[in-house]
Amino acid sequence: MSNKLFVGGLAWSTTDESLRKAFAVHGEVSEARVVQDRDTGRSRGFGFVTFVSPDAARAAQEAMNNATLDGRSIRVDFATDKPRR
Repeated sequence: MSNKLFVGGLAWSTTDESLRKAFAVHGEVSEARVVQDRDTGRSRGFGFVTFVSPDAARAAQEAMNNATLDGRSIRVDFATDKPRR
């Protein structure tokens, strides 16, 4: 099982740090990153949270899916690797 979560539906104001804080209550977070547009630097509305343990990731996915973060309802799923070209 993966320990990396995809988080969609983020508010434009959500930062790496606020994303980390929201998920850290469920276990130790090794990385939290809001994906930004390369040209504008603005949030693209989604990000990734990586936990140290798969158990913490599962607990966070169950607790945070459809939760509200920074005024927006977020969607949380296990991340899948993008196929390489």
